Amino acid sequence: MAANNLRGAALALLAMGIYATHDVVIKALGSTYPPLQILFFSSLLSFPLVTLVLLRDPNPGTLRAANPGWVALRTVCAVLGGMAGFHAFSSLPLAQVYAILFSMPLLITVLSIPLLGERVGRHRWFAVALGLVGVLIVLRPGAQALSVGHLAALLAALTGATAAVIIRRLGGTERPMVLMMWPMLANFAVTGASLGFAYQPMTAGALALSGAIAAMGLAAGFLLILAYRAGEAAMVAPMQYSQILWATAYGWFLFGESVDLPTILGIAVIVASGVYIVWRERRGGNSANSPVIETRMRSETVTAPKTTILQRLWGPRG
Repeated sequence: MAANNLRGAALALLAMGIYATHDVVIKALGSTYPPLQILFFSSLLSFPLVTLVLLRDPNPGTLRAANPGWVALRTVCAVLGGMAGFHAFSSLPLAQVYAILFSMPLLITVLSIPLLGERVGRHRWFAVALGLVGVLIVLRPGAQALSVGHLAALLAALTGATAAVIIRRLGGTERPMVLMMWPMLANFAVTGASLGFAYQPMTAGALALSGAIAAMGLAAGFLLILAYRAGEAAMVAPMQYSQILWATAYGWFLFGESVDLPTILGIAVIVASGVYIVWRERRGGNSANSPVIETRMRSETVTAPKTTILQRLWGPRG
């Protein structure tokens, strides 16, 4: 089991490195092109790849949802989260974006109460409160000017957590094709409409990088599937926090970004609270559903679909 957990952790680390590179390309393109334009072309170029994935779905059917209300809410969350995430990565230092996105396990814990009927004990409430303190340390309201980018990162975390818990609530009652295609189609319509307000012609290289965003999102998702098949979820899930190391390195070498002491302290507090929540769920502390480790904590975008959906298409867990 130890060897399997080590393999799972290594695969997850590789996946997170690819996810971080995915986000770096978004940031690099965002310095020249409007974020919604990047999202539009990235999602457009992801259609062929997603089509190949969906061919593995053995169940015939249409895009009619079995749970239209929940699917509609998840679609709205996925589209808003993608737009907010692309804007945040385009306008903020990478480490700050990840610090805010790392609050997702905390938000998942809170949202699991009304959406999953979870009972959260005092230990996990303490972890949530501690994690939110960490977010405040990073944001430092009053000590630094909060920008639209900060609000976008918070929105991405909230919508990502909501979409993750909805998938957990739906279980296997909704076809993966429905869960993947509705956000893609809605995103295509919304971001396509935005081109009429802000559009800048893209070079062939920029278009190729937009396609690379889609390819990296799917590749990292499949690596995470292999990671969760190899190791225990409670051992694999915390590997998401390795993205902060990638973000620090990329930010330093590519964008001249530095990480100040309050950001480091806030990240440490957020990571500690998230790891503690995962540890409590692994021990079965007041949780019947283990919503955090079961929903895969990477923030979802249209170009990086939820791993739980990809896993259902790629076959049963081995």
